[in-house]
Amino acid sequence: MQYQNDPRTVITLDAGGTHFRFNAMRGNRFILNTLELPSEAHDLDQCMANLVRGFETIIDQLPEPPAAISFAFPGPADYPNGIFPTRLTNFPAFEGGVALGPFLQRRFHLPVFINNDADLFTYGEALAGALPYVNQRLHDAGSEKEYHNLIGFILGTGFGIGLTSHQNLYIGDNCCSETYCVPAKLEPELIAEEGVSLRAVLHYYNIYSKNDPKAGTYTDSYDIFRIAEGELPGDQEAALRAFDTFGEAAGYTIAQIACILDGIIVLGGGLSKAHKFFMPALLRELRAVQHTRSGIAIPRVPSRVYNLEDEAEFADFARGESVSIPVYGSDETIPCDTQKRIGIITSRIGTSTATSIGAYCFALHKIDNGK
Repeated sequence: MQYQNDPRTVITLDAGGTHFRFNAMRGNRFILNTLELPSEAHDLDQCMANLVRGFETIIDQLPEPPAAISFAFPGPADYPNGIFPTRLTNFPAFEGGVALGPFLQRRFHLPVFINNDADLFTYGEALAGALPYVNQRLHDAGSEKEYHNLIGFILGTGFGIGLTSHQNLYIGDNCCSETYCVPAKLEPELIAEEGVSLRAVLHYYNIYSKNDPKAGTYTDSYDIFRIAEGELPGDQEAALRAFDTFGEAAGYTIAQIACILDGIIVLGGGLSKAHKFFMPALLRELRAVQHTRSGIAIPRVPSRVYNLEDEAEFADFARGESVSIPVYGSDETIPCDTQKRIGIITSRIGTSTATSIGAYCFALHKIDNGK
């Protein structure tokens, strides 16, 4: 399924609790300047009016009618039907439920596709980002190994997950495949998102900081990143420790998912840019061991986990462990790569772009195969 040369146009939207960002995509590329409007998340009439205004403005700039509207919207929702039956945290105006998809279909007479942001991010990375990047590098290194499954995590305001297999997006019977709500490692009475999110980094920094009089006043985890980098005054040791704790919390949950789902792991979201600070702790969790009652050590994740951000590790990942297996009753041997392995990598194309490409390709795939 390749749409990088497709001539059809799809209208996209990056929907946040503060702003709507509208654009159009053709052949996996944006073709217009992004239009930004306030989301008016507390006023349903103004919110819907700005959605209509944004889509109308984009459509008016196109030389031909678009094939569809496709975008991510903060959940939970009945995504296949475009219905938000419950109040959304970022959109209190949706109290009582909103049938957003049917409204837009009636207004614009176009197919409308709405999905979870982490799902579309993973889909975009599977088709045009991390997955083809890894497979191409393996091919260039002479490896016969090829991956078909991708697990995506968005690390930001929340802790979201997306799954793809053989270029198909996994949605689930209830559109409810989530990681944010599993127990947190360090405080199991809390949900994992309390340890793996922007607010978690701020929380850990405030706990660990003893030398920063501004501790407790920061509202953006990017400030903690700058302190860790040494670019902003503050308690650098506390900042580094905060990201280390974040990595431990993230790695614990990701390890559980990697035990069940076998594939490459890609990280996106604003916090993924700080991977050099939290990746060591995250990898320690992924590479940890557990024990049977009799004392036998068992890897936390059954496949060996490589850091694909590291060139030396990528080389080992590509090399694998090839052996020759004899064919019984003959002198013939068959080469076999016996190493079970997966890798973890950050977004190759950026979270927003990956999400938009995911939305674009999802819409065309559904149109081509019957909605």
